[in-house]
Amino acid sequence: MEVSWESSVADSINAIYLLFSAYLVFVMQLGFAMLCAGSVRAKNAMNIMLTNVVDAVVGSLSYYLFGFAFAFGDGPNSNPFIGTHFFALKDIPTVSYDYSFFLYQWAFAIAVAGITSGSIAERTQFSAYLIFSFFLSGFVYPIVAHWVWSSSGWLSPNSSSLLFGSGAIDFAGSGVVHLVGAIAGLWGAFIEGPRVGRFDAFGKPVAMRGHNATLVVLGTFLLWFGWFGFNPGSFNKILVPYPNTTNQGNWTAVGRTAVTTTLAGSTAGIVTLFGRRLLIGHWDALDVCNGLLGGFVAITSGCAVVEPWAAIVCGFVAAWVLIGLNILALKLKYDDPLEAAQLHGGCGAWGLIFTGLFAKEEFLIQAYDSGLDGVHRSYGLLLGGGWGLIGAQLVELLVILGWVSITMGPLFYILHGLRVLRISTDEEVAGLDISSHGGYAYNTHEEEAGPRFYGDYMRMQINS
Repeated sequence: MEVSWESSVADSINAIYLLFSAYLVFVMQLGFAMLCAGSVRAKNAMNIMLTNVVDAVVGSLSYYLFGFAFAFGDGPNSNPFIGTHFFALKDIPTVSYDYSFFLYQWAFAIAVAGITSGSIAERTQFSAYLIFSFFLSGFVYPIVAHWVWSSSGWLSPNSSSLLFGSGAIDFAGSGVVHLVGAIAGLWGAFIEGPRVGRFDAFGKPVAMRGHNATLVVLGTFLLWFGWFGFNPGSFNKILVPYPNTTNQGNWTAVGRTAVTTTLAGSTAGIVTLFGRRLLIGHWDALDVCNGLLGGFVAITSGCAVVEPWAAIVCGFVAAWVLIGLNILALKLKYDDPLEAAQLHGGCGAWGLIFTGLFAKEEFLIQAYDSGLDGVHRSYGLLLGGGWGLIGAQLVELLVILGWVSITMGPLFYILHGLRVLRISTDEEVAGLDISSHGGYAYNTHEEEAGPRFYGDYMRMQINS
């Protein structure tokens, strides 16, 4: 049947919108790279930037070959646990999925591995990055994405059999993306142990601040920019009018989603600014950047289904969740150079719970039913929507914790047992740049007493 020109124009605009959103999310890789580079010591800057590149290139291949199929491979034999079609994009495009959708989802997949890389920075062998990045983006993450985002997933709000009559609402991935990456990083950092010198002989923490605040702030703003593709872009289509309205459609909800994203992050940033000022006695730019990102992580689940005022509540609580978990991490002698597990895990978990408390039924119907009349959905507990949604949110939180633990935990233990996970003490003290990558990221740096070139490093090893 011939397609009308109006439909062709609408499809073209929606495709452009989704591609532009994919490009924005991909910019977040640059943001991660800058944030990570600034948050580690100068002697490890090249290493952490290279791992961000590796996350992208390895994730591209693994997600193309089987990650997308595991996540969205619906077909005659589809099941609620794992996708079974579209390996290596066979039979794409279809009525449901095209190349634009793949590219957008690929940008999400490679972000997951970037989160994990931050938790195990400054002490991990480069070969280990290659292995876990491939496994995480190609298998572990896609399974969770299938549960929540595929129409046949058992947690999906679009499933024919809704969990608790609701399904889990994780619109852009506080759980699917951020919590998955955080739990993987938590296991990696736990198994590796703290960096050399992070805690003194009495168990007290020793500050190991990142070497470049400029890169941290630059990375934060790039991530903020990319989040406007991450959250609003998750509508996938912008030209979807809502019935019985003259001026509302997905374009309205897209704008609101951008607003809630901004408000949550900004609130978390300002609360962190004053909260840390009370705790440590000075204004800390790096803490504010992490607080800001914590707010973004938390709102990602409910960004499309909550009122702007609720986003402020989300950001306020997210800031204190991050501050509290960072204090707890030091007490437990847990070392995460980028606070990735606390930020993406703690704030991601709060984001899932927040959505179960504050999601608005009208916005849920707009996001998941294109605003159709006569549709009813379970909504936020505190708004009178009952226990169905909050129950589904808690189930998602728990199954992500369990799934990532039983997959990534053993992988890191195996790598540790094979002695391909953590570098030696000598290499760690010298720095990964010189011991693994042939030289430093900068011509001059703080560690002037160390070897300047790889040959110098090797001669020191021979003579020691």
